[in-house]
Amino acid sequence: MQNYSSLQETHEPDEEGGVLVHVAEPSRARWNHIEDLDSFFSRMYQYHQRHGFFCMLLQEVLELIQFVFIVFLTAYIFHGIDYPVLFKDEPPHHGNGNSTKVTLHDVVLPFGQCVSNFTALTWIALIIAFVVWVLKSIRGVYHLFHFWDIKQFYNTALKVDDHELDNLTWHEIQTKVRTVQMEQQMCIHKRELSELDIYHRILRQQNYLVAMVNKRLLPPRLNVPFLGEIVYWTAGLRLNIQLLFFWSPWSPFEHPWHLREEYKKPNLRHELANQFGKHILWLAVANLVFAPIIFLWQILYAFFSYAAVIRKEPSILAIRRWSLYGRLYLRHFNELEHELQARLTRAHRPATKYLAAFSSPLGTIISENIGFYATAFLAVFVGLSLIDEDVLAVEHVLTIMTALTVAVAVLRTIAPDETTSQDLEDLLTKVMVHTHYLPTDWSGQAHTARVRKEFEQLFQYGFVSLLETILSPLLTPYILWRHVYPRSIEIVDFFRNFTVSVVGVGDVCSFAQMDVRKHGNPEWHEEEISVPDQYSQCEDGKVEMSLVHFKCTNPSWKPPEGVQAFVKNVQNQSSMIASLSNQDPVLNRLDESLAPGAWRIGEPCSTEAIPTAPTVDVPLYTSGIWRNRVTSSAEPQGHGHMSRMWTNEGISPMSIREMALNATYLHSIHSNRTENRVRNTAQETTPLLLNR
Repeated sequence: MQNYSSLQETHEPDEEGGVLVHVAEPSRARWNHIEDLDSFFSRMYQYHQRHGFFCMLLQEVLELIQFVFIVFLTAYIFHGIDYPVLFKDEPPHHGNGNSTKVTLHDVVLPFGQCVSNFTALTWIALIIAFVVWVLKSIRGVYHLFHFWDIKQFYNTALKVDDHELDNLTWHEIQTKVRTVQMEQQMCIHKRELSELDIYHRILRQQNYLVAMVNKRLLPPRLNVPFLGEIVYWTAGLRLNIQLLFFWSPWSPFEHPWHLREEYKKPNLRHELANQFGKHILWLAVANLVFAPIIFLWQILYAFFSYAAVIRKEPSILAIRRWSLYGRLYLRHFNELEHELQARLTRAHRPATKYLAAFSSPLGTIISENIGFYATAFLAVFVGLSLIDEDVLAVEHVLTIMTALTVAVAVLRTIAPDETTSQDLEDLLTKVMVHTHYLPTDWSGQAHTARVRKEFEQLFQYGFVSLLETILSPLLTPYILWRHVYPRSIEIVDFFRNFTVSVVGVGDVCSFAQMDVRKHGNPEWHEEEISVPDQYSQCEDGKVEMSLVHFKCTNPSWKPPEGVQAFVKNVQNQSSMIASLSNQDPVLNRLDESLAPGAWRIGEPCSTEAIPTAPTVDVPLYTSGIWRNRVTSSAEPQGHGHMSRMWTNEGISPMSIREMALNATYLHSIHSNRTENRVRNTAQETTPLLLNR
């Protein structure tokens, strides 16, 4: 093994005098024993995903310039424009008396006159903006120094130049990092780093949030009049939660990798809960103080960001996207951001089709009639403007035409899509193929308004996300006070009960260890397993799904001995499904004749739908149509964009198909176990009725 802790010398004879010249190789001892590997690996991942140092430098500089531009433009809009002249309430001050034409020179005031119009409130806002800009600049410089260090690591230790980053997947970079660990011992507590060790370092905080969402500790749920229960989770609230849990000096984590010792002692839970509750209240007060400024900034940023897009394509706000809550709920333990993004991108089309299949007859009738009137008025204005363009100069005509265009675009999205399948169970099953998760109580209820409403919490309109972002500064103080503060003791208990120390990694969320023996759910296993209690179980098969997904994403990873049997069983059964669907003639003939027996989420697999061939051991979940549904949904929907996502994800299309089969197989087990439990309960409670 080569030791980079000491300088190495090469002896080369001089061509003229034969003098030995000592050329020292640059020392790479700087990579030995890195104290904060969490930050190091996280920056290394960001460096790869953001395409290298110079792209990151350019992004940081442009963001600072953009901040200055927004502040400057806003100040000029409020104090540097002569609105009476612009709206022709007054004649131009510098024009001749006979001219009615207004020029930019008449409307835009000189810079000095604009500054002289500043009020005390404007100066206060500018001072705050300057302080924020200075802090952002310091943070940017700090980050760039660290990323320059990461650049040296890529170039020197990994031997990867920036121009080669786009040609290497994260899986390949990770393999190189594990090799460098063997040579230079970045982590001195263990000689070899596994794929899971690196993921733990990068996703330590994210895994805790995923677990809290799974146990319904987060995010807050609000009962809003006329809307019902709303799951509230925005970028602003997430930032505050991370500040409380991980980043602040008073957070439960003393270091990024170490939970404070007092949080591990049960006898201090009440004292810690009181302290933690006080921190939540102080943070709520701080949010309340800065809410007006942040709220104004959110409005300005949204206006400047979306104005041109909305004018060009008003329907952009009616396009659905995965909400921040949806991304957290559907995320596996130990799943990197680009892996999650690739999976949700594949699920976007079937999710859109599922919600598009719902239609309200009353809403459709109303929207069609309103759309007719709006289109008629718009056509009249367009026709008149074609005859004489002076029509556009009439007051408010352009505003009315813009509003009508937006209304027509939005109303068009409400109309039902006649080309979409109305088999809602089938559409929801196709969504599950890629998301891998669906709540248990959705089983067989895909057609109901309740499931549609809950699914919209995961997959929301763009304008809903925009509205939540704008209102977040005003709502976050209330959420912290009324919904996070009362659960202080539950949060303290969660960190104590679900934190384990791993050699070479530090303190991690125990759910992220993906130990199905400790945190598995018996209803997601073919064989009986003993889990300590309901509190320790992960819901919705999260641990089981995460385990098989991590194995598919990292094929060379070796699961611990205790869970290898579970992983192998799932893989073997899924492989049997794939092979039978391609090779077995008996099962292939079922595709044309057993449409009623097709498997769906929430339906137990029936032995009546699948005959048993004497020479083939046919599992209960291998309905031919189900196999076709899974395999067809997992196939690529194009070649260019999706194949690029696969390359970035570092796994092959076959691995994606394998994970789809694994997920559906686990759901089929859950359906069977749930049905058996319900049947046994009914038999115990009503034996006479069942024996008739």
